[in-house]
Amino acid sequence: MEQNIFSNKAIISWLQYFSGHTDINLAEVKMLDITGKNKNLIPTVMSNRAVLVFTDAGHQDIFYDMWNAELGDCDIWYNEGSDPSGEIKHDKLSSMINRGINASAAMLILNPNAAANYQVGIENSRFSYGSVHYVCREVRAVIMNKLNLGDRSNSCIISGESIAVETAMIAGQGNVIAVEYDPRDQKTMEENIAKFGLKNVTVVEALNGEILKELPVPDLAFIVASPRIGDEIKSLLAVNPNMDIVIYTLDFEVLSSLTSLLKENGLTRTEALHIEVSRVNSKGMIEPFPDPWLISCKNRNLL
Repeated sequence: MEQNIFSNKAIISWLQYFSGHTDINLAEVKMLDITGKNKNLIPTVMSNRAVLVFTDAGHQDIFYDMWNAELGDCDIWYNEGSDPSGEIKHDKLSSMINRGINASAAMLILNPNAAANYQVGIENSRFSYGSVHYVCREVRAVIMNKLNLGDRSNSCIISGESIAVETAMIAGQGNVIAVEYDPRDQKTMEENIAKFGLKNVTVVEALNGEILKELPVPDLAFIVASPRIGDEIKSLLAVNPNMDIVIYTLDFEVLSSLTSLLKENGLTRTEALHIEVSRVNSKGMIEPFPDPWLISCKNRNLL
């Protein structure tokens, strides 16, 4: 079993400490242990009004990163030691950006502006500007629905930058492999990882067996279809024959070839969905968006 710095006894002691020094309803507190783990602190703080964070030493930029993510209005309750005792201190995060964490400790973060009503389908304006042309948020919301993620899902997202970001946020206890073939897209993906404070995303420049052997085995994959799709499916199924796969395509030729490609790889199509989205812009004109097909498939032996 994995060894934790913070035992159940230690966690209870910290809860008692903060309950005795702050006016907070502990039933509303989200607890997050980021010691030696790829846990996403920033998205957790963004979506919860109260987060009790257990952390180890070495997080020198933790407050600066949160401030850079526009969390400067958060209130931080903490003490100066590694034990739940002594004087408690209280500061705005914006006044702590030059501080780091030099010892294992706990801190209570209160976010009055938490987006507690988080909706799938992040506004495109929140993503990093770069080489990527992001799918519209309505289509992304449908994609996330079809991926049907759990909090511990391990995923492989191929050429789907904004999908990788939302996947990492939803599956906070899992891992995401983001495959980006173009160096410019790799750079944009890394910028999004930093912007959203994601610790559970690994960016790779190609998909092959050696890379996948070194990373958590994916339970599911999302593929933006390209001429590589046949090789990509073979590489993915080589590490997990039971992987669920969702394919995105705007290409009729690719769509037409999928029946034989899936059969060749022992997969069965479970759903084919065509998405059309149009908006009325500020001038009263109808503004259409690309209308992709989503093809969901899985190992035929599992049906």
